[in-house]
Amino acid sequence: MSDPIRVLIADDHPIVRKGLRTMIEEDEGLHVIGEAGDGHTALALIRKLLPQIAVLDIDMPGLDGFGVMREMQKLNLKTSVIFLTLHAEEDMFRAALEMGGRGYLLKDSAMQEIAVGVRAVAAGQLYLSSAVTTRLLQKPEKPPALPRNTLTDDLTPTECRILHLIAAGKSSKEIGAELSIHYRTVENHRTNICRKLNIDGANALLRFALQNKASL
Repeated sequence: MSDPIRVLIADDHPIVRKGLRTMIEEDEGLHVIGEAGDGHTALALIRKLLPQIAVLDIDMPGLDGFGVMREMQKLNLKTSVIFLTLHAEEDMFRAALEMGGRGYLLKDSAMQEIAVGVRAVAAGQLYLSSAVTTRLLQKPEKPPALPRNTLTDDLTPTECRILHLIAAGKSSKEIGAELSIHYRTVENHRTNICRKLNIDGANALLRFALQNKASL
């Protein structure tokens, strides 16, 4: 009998983690070796325990799922990542896959699909929630992109540059290093960009940048 597939779960809601662990361990071939409630703890446990699969919530405090993935790549960690999220938007899951994620699970169906998703990713396959696949098949015609000047009229040259780097998947620290400014200054610019573009909410700026990437 082969060894069970080792899985780590990272989500800031204990009830979600408990539900995922229960569903995963109902499969005798899967074993949860660790849990984390934030991104920094998740990264530390991945480095220490070297799970085969890490299930990462995108919207964790401190260091989000995308941030954990970027740090894993810098450290050359081979753990495969399944992103867990409430976001069903196409641009978000495409960003997740372009970043190197091997799975994308929506929280409203994660309990039913998590074990199947873990096994698929462990076997070298990509796995998308059935709801995401359905959305792709029913995708309406893409609306025309906004003209460039409509997007950036109110932004300074620095803010335009930062928006372009956000669309490229850069974190605030990476943007700060590229522009030779402190990452907190980048965060202030991000706040100003959101205010000028009248957008709000977790990952809203990333979604906006990805949706309008060709026009930036």
